[in-house]
Amino acid sequence: MTRRIAGIDCGTNSIRLLIADRVDGKLVDLHREMRIVRLGQGVDATGAFAPEAIERTRVALRAYVDTMREAGVQALRMVATSAARDAANRADFFAMTQAELGALIPGATAELISGDDEARLSFAGAVGELPADAGPFLVVDLGGGSTELVLGDASGVQSAYSADVGCVRVTERCLPSDPPTAAEIAAAREFVGGRLAAAFERVPVSQARTWVGVAGTVTTIAAVAADLPEYDPARVHLSRVSLPEVHRVADRLVGMNRQQRSALGPMHPGRVDVIGAGALITAVLADELHERAGITELLVSEHDILDGIAASIP
Repeated sequence: MTRRIAGIDCGTNSIRLLIADRVDGKLVDLHREMRIVRLGQGVDATGAFAPEAIERTRVALRAYVDTMREAGVQALRMVATSAARDAANRADFFAMTQAELGALIPGATAELISGDDEARLSFAGAVGELPADAGPFLVVDLGGGSTELVLGDASGVQSAYSADVGCVRVTERCLPSDPPTAAEIAAAREFVGGRLAAAFERVPVSQARTWVGVAGTVTTIAAVAADLPEYDPARVHLSRVSLPEVHRVADRLVGMNRQQRSALGPMHPGRVDVIGAGALITAVLADELHERAGITELLVSEHDILDGIAASIP
């Protein structure tokens, strides 16, 4: 029996759609799409969604509803993550999602999930096709508002933590200049290190054998490291980046101005202003994981929380 389902991941920076068929318990991808909407614009400073950010998200979601209708989607799940957890006016956002999704499936709306749930969904999506003997895995989902660290193996998640540090949050708080100054970069590193310290206290990363990175920052780093002329998900998926290469690319990206970043072939326009912060977070993680677990490379996966969301639909 085939059932057509759709998963939607609405994060701080982007909203993504996966349409798939569930065939004998397994998912067969039909359509993937990503749009940068910057829902979390200003949330770190104001504690609320900007009306224009909700409107950008509504426009993208309406387009997704049209796509799902044309595809004949029978069931869907949409989750909202870090920015929605932080915004005092999140009721406005959820009312919007109910109005848009309800036009396809009556009663459907976005679901606010905890950082722990976010971490577990990311892990499920990221390790599903990896060999069990490569574990334990440390899956790191570096988003716009938060970064999830999840340790587990083929039997499931052992430990998880969601840290309030992401590429949009760090850019808005620490890196206002274009390009960032040396003082701003130093302050950002200190801020990132402080926010990640709690994660390392909670998650025993020393047990990890494989570091799996997911989401737009690490996939972009992999594409830049490979010097791709344009973004190619097939070449990025399951590629490996040595830690010296992680640092080389991170230093390059954080030191560039926005015009220079936008000229890079694999760079999505919606990541131009925040990729420096994301790269800096990745470099800090690389240092810590090398010291604590002897990790020597980053394994990059195109499969992440979006795949976990879709797989969780009955």
